[in-house]
Amino acid sequence: MDDPILARLMALRFQYNKIALQELEKGLKIRLAAVPTLQAKEAALRLEVKRLHHQLDQAEASYRQALQDAGRAGELWEEFDTDLVQIREVSTRWEKLAGVRFQVLETITFQDPPVAMIHQPLWLAEGIPLLQAAVRQHVRCHYLRRQMDLLDYERKKTTQKLNLYMKVQIPEHEDAIRRIKRFLEDEENLAKAAQKIVKKKKEQLAR
Repeated sequence: MDDPILARLMALRFQYNKIALQELEKGLKIRLAAVPTLQAKEAALRLEVKRLHHQLDQAEASYRQALQDAGRAGELWEEFDTDLVQIREVSTRWEKLAGVRFQVLETITFQDPPVAMIHQPLWLAEGIPLLQAAVRQHVRCHYLRRQMDLLDYERKKTTQKLNLYMKVQIPEHEDAIRRIKRFLEDEENLAKAAQKIVKKKKEQLAR
């Protein structure tokens, strides 16, 4: 922790007694047990984010290609009625990874054109699938990006918690436990020494 004032304010506070020792040992046990789970969660999220990043790159490339394909019609798109391409339904499903729920895109269904294509120019009938392909890739990019951002946010939170446990709280608990044990041992030794002195003094007075 870079800020020494903040470090002092957040430092672990404890009392030098057996109750505090038991609480610290319990807290240490909980944190040590949580570390492997957090490490596994962080690794799973990191791997999935990397996979989604690759998928998003591919989807964005497909989207650019779809726009390029559609763009070949040139000025004809100025006459295109956008009502001919309307999304009817976006189907998704819920999945869970490492305790994190997220939506995954399944299918995109388009509405049937409101006019009969047989009476329309050929370029218009060919243009509809091109535009649908571009829209489909755009929606896919949206869901992949949202999924990736959500999982990456959870990965960062998990990494922060893991670092907090391993770099701050576990060392603090271990140090506090050592200090309390040392204090209690010193206190016990002093008590024994005092008892010996008192016993010796009583023996001297009894002579």
